[in-house]
Amino acid sequence: MKDRNLSKFAVPIGVIGIIVMMVVPLPTFLLDLLIALNITGALLILLVAMFVQRPLDFSVFPALLLVATLFRLALNISATRLVLRDGDAGKVIHAFGSFVVGGSLVIGLVIFLILIIVQIVVVTKGAERVAEVGARFTLDAMPGKQMAIDADLNAGLIDEAQAKQRRADVAAEADFYGAMDGGSKFVKGDAIAAIIITVINLVGGFAIGMLQEGMSPADAMNHYSLLTVGDGLVSQIPALLLSVATGLITTRSATTGDMGSSVTSQLSQNKLALRIAGGAALGLCVIPGLPKVPFLLIGATVLLIAQRIKDPAPEAEGTPAAELDRPAPDSPEQLLGEMRVDPLELALSPDLVDLVDSNGGDLLDRVRALRRKMALELGMVMPPVRTRDDLDLPLSSYAIRISGVDAGSGQAPPGTVLAIGDGLQALPGRAGVEPVFGLAGKWVPAELHYQAELSGATVVDRASVIITHLAEIVRQNASRLLGREDVRSLTEMVKRTNPVVVEELTPSLLSLGQIQRVLQALLDEGVPIRDLVRIFESLSLRAKVSADHDGLVEAARAALGPAIAAQYAAGGRLTVITLEPMLEQGLLESLRPSETGAFMAIDGMRAEAIVTEAGRLVEAAEQQGITPVLACSPQLRLPLMRLLRAGSHRVQVLSYSEISGSTAQIETMGVVNGAYAGAA
Repeated sequence: MKDRNLSKFAVPIGVIGIIVMMVVPLPTFLLDLLIALNITGALLILLVAMFVQRPLDFSVFPALLLVATLFRLALNISATRLVLRDGDAGKVIHAFGSFVVGGSLVIGLVIFLILIIVQIVVVTKGAERVAEVGARFTLDAMPGKQMAIDADLNAGLIDEAQAKQRRADVAAEADFYGAMDGGSKFVKGDAIAAIIITVINLVGGFAIGMLQEGMSPADAMNHYSLLTVGDGLVSQIPALLLSVATGLITTRSATTGDMGSSVTSQLSQNKLALRIAGGAALGLCVIPGLPKVPFLLIGATVLLIAQRIKDPAPEAEGTPAAELDRPAPDSPEQLLGEMRVDPLELALSPDLVDLVDSNGGDLLDRVRALRRKMALELGMVMPPVRTRDDLDLPLSSYAIRISGVDAGSGQAPPGTVLAIGDGLQALPGRAGVEPVFGLAGKWVPAELHYQAELSGATVVDRASVIITHLAEIVRQNASRLLGREDVRSLTEMVKRTNPVVVEELTPSLLSLGQIQRVLQALLDEGVPIRDLVRIFESLSLRAKVSADHDGLVEAARAALGPAIAAQYAAGGRLTVITLEPMLEQGLLESLRPSETGAFMAIDGMRAEAIVTEAGRLVEAAEQQGITPVLACSPQLRLPLMRLLRAGSHRVQVLSYSEISGSTAQIETMGVVNGAYAGAA
């Protein structure tokens, strides 16, 4: 625990110490110690940059670069103070000024300028450009990488946790290269500051030596200038190391190992290239005037290395490297993955795998587009579709499963398209059925696509057939696909924009489970739940009176009334079927509460007559191309809808309160009187 606390406060204390260094004079011994620390730290950062597996593993580098630059400038200021005040800046700077450059001012200045030029023009400028381009391309590539992650998730290649980690890595990579783009400016600014500080020290030392110390011009120039050059060299060597580290980090791209291993393995992977390079070096020995011994030694060494490199072992056929990393078939991870039941699954027979092939198959892209379409249409996020092959399926077939149970299946023979219409007898192929509307058609060869269109048929490709079927299955089972976690995500989304609405509703009035039941009931009746703010507001008002499920559903529907009625209005007209007033009054009096909701306590013959008559009126309207709705009182709507559903009729039942808010013109098409043979 103590070590953890120490490491936590080490950097803040160090930064404060750097600020103090710029103001408080340091003794020469402490300055020598800090200079040694500066050089060692820069060397350590360079080595870490070389041995790191990938740039993100050294994500603290941009911030560390700023701290190291600040530390180096603080040392420059401290050394300048000692040089100008005492004429002595410690043994390290004196050694660099006398021993390293041979005590010659000209040599020292030349070496210092060369280091500056190398750092600014070559290393720092290149690293800055690479970081800028890397940041730009990383940001541009983010959408594509996110789509690739979604594709792998939809295909079942990765799970949700892996997808979340990959998305975090993509975001971290963009942030890292953006930080590196700014961090490289620190190195460039540090090099420019070093030149200015050196010039100031030269002029200031010369003036102090002559005016204050009474030295001759030659002595003042020799003494103070050598210390200034020594200070410049001491600061520029670690600066150059950090510049090289910056360049190494920004230029690491596709390698996954450390730099030394990657360079060695990639340079030595081609024996022919090494042999040609060695032979070329030996060939230079025959050129007159060139020394033969250096080229002879280098050429022979390269040829010896090429001879000792082993040829890469051929990869076993049918055993890709990725398969070697897979867990054992009986491992817990593999078994848990196979046990998992996916909310939505698309199983393909082996001969339909070409639909998801990266070389032309676009089924996965269409699935992603379908998820967006369903979100805009229903107001819920469609679960990821796990697409996989199933050896148990008959050839040319597919199956759509919800929670592991078949919800639909169909045919999609390879190399064919589905032609829907009449007059297809002359075309070869086999009979088929459009899975959503049950229209008869024929699977004809894909090359006869245009002939089928000329015969007046509607031609649909295989992927479109599957996607249309999948979309209809999702619509019909939307309530089953809306999980508790999905409701929590939707609630959090509303809370970000309308926090008061959510805080008033949950958890004080309704739990997430109760909200889920209401949303599922709405989806089950074909009502989109996109307007969650209005739904939550109506639930808050109703829940203060009663938390009865049917009442909550009706309150939500009443709030969405205009939108619900607009779904069934065509051309500004809403066609309705009404109940005979006496019948409606009798049905209201027959309502009885139960644990599963209110129901109508009427005899079977009366119920059958209502269902039959309503069905007859709906069929008559549909034959005219009209989709009618059945209108009734709000208390009666839900029990009547359950009665009609039990009679296998898909007629939509709307309450008067829902219709009253519609701007469409109301047209009555018929009246259900519920009369039956034998009635009094």
